[in-house]
Amino acid sequence: MLLQGPSAVLLQQLSGCRVVQWLDVETLKVESRRLDLLCRLSDGGLLHIELQSSNDNEMPARMAEYALAIRRSHGTIPRQIVLYVGRGPLRMIDFLNEGGMTFRYDLVDFRNLDGETLLNSPDLGDNVLAVLAKLADRKVAVARIMSRIGSLSVSQRDEAIGQLCILAGLRGLEQMVQEEVENVPIIVDLMENKIFAQGYQRAVAKGMADGMAKGLAEGVTEGERLLLRRQIAKRFGPLPQSMEERLATRTSEELELLGLKLLDAQSLADLMG
Repeated sequence: MLLQGPSAVLLQQLSGCRVVQWLDVETLKVESRRLDLLCRLSDGGLLHIELQSSNDNEMPARMAEYALAIRRSHGTIPRQIVLYVGRGPLRMIDFLNEGGMTFRYDLVDFRNLDGETLLNSPDLGDNVLAVLAKLADRKVAVARIMSRIGSLSVSQRDEAIGQLCILAGLRGLEQMVQEEVENVPIIVDLMENKIFAQGYQRAVAKGMADGMAKGLAEGVTEGERLLLRRQIAKRFGPLPQSMEERLATRTSEELELLGLKLLDAQSLADLMG
């Protein structure tokens, strides 16, 4: 899972401490909601992180509920961070001040994090997450990530490229990823891979008026949908027909959010809840 990699450079950026233990979040459900991430840090404190791909006016109330649920279970209020990864500008607030109650948490826009530090991490998960952060040159960054992915085994490549495509979609970098795929030796593997090949062929078959470039971009988008379906099946087994139908009708933004949730979901119920 990307956010729970062995080096966890991202978590050190966010908290200033090293993660020493990931804690169970299954028992910490609030009104049918499940926490995204909860860990114990090297300073002994708890850190709770929620991933958010859209602006939610109810976020302060949700975070207050989470904080109290964690306190009931672990005896202490955690440090809390909402990590915003959406495309649009961040418009949420980081506090709740109502009826005599004052509550605050950290609100971090991923675009303000240091992507170069993530790129230099020995953990591939950190490298892939760098596409969401602040980078001197996104094209160079994507090329570095693809170069590292190219050194993986075939099965590892498939999963890593799927993760990269999901995150690249949050920053509109799908075409850049496709171009870099063509610049590394794994292109043969990808074009022989049914997931990418089907997506590409379907898009080209639509007869895009502006030619191959747009066809490739649409092919990547369709390929991402198929990759997400395959990754879900790889994690949790064959997908029920009802989920197949739900994936087929999801919008681009909804698929991106599902891709993020998949990084740390423990079951199909977690993913689709």
